[in-house]
Amino acid sequence: MIELKPGSKAPSFFLMDQDGKKVRLSDFKGKKLLLYFYPKADTPGCTKQACSVSASLKELKKHGIEVVGISPDLPEKQKKFDSKHKLRFMLLSDPDHKIAQAYGAWGQKSMYGRKYEGIIRSSFLIDEKGVVIQVWYKVKPEDTVPKAMATLT
Repeated sequence: MIELKPGSKAPSFFLMDQDGKKVRLSDFKGKKLLLYFYPKADTPGCTKQACSVSASLKELKKHGIEVVGISPDLPEKQKKFDSKHKLRFMLLSDPDHKIAQAYGAWGQKSMYGRKYEGIIRSSFLIDEKGVVIQVWYKVKPEDTVPKAMATLT
């Protein structure tokens, strides 16, 4: 499994958001980006994480940080998730998990003794030039924003 480290070039992406718009990493050139991978829209942990990020948008924007969440969910499901919880940030669809693999956010997991492949909840703070500032693999949903903010202060 690939693991990115601070100083790594962030892998580029070209994915569809919850509104059907195609989004590229290069769209964020000149801005910092908090990019996080979550397993499945509208599940308890993912909802906790997304709502925490949404509640912190104003503070993140003060630091010039844009936010993008990525999951294997299709755009229609992410649109419902966004609307239901009034998230107000981009959710991207990575159904074949190629981008998750490129970021090292896809790998073996286990639940109740059963092993399977899936999203490893991860977040990445990326600078204005597309370089990874910091990486958090297996991040807890409630730690996504505090860890990013701590890196900037």
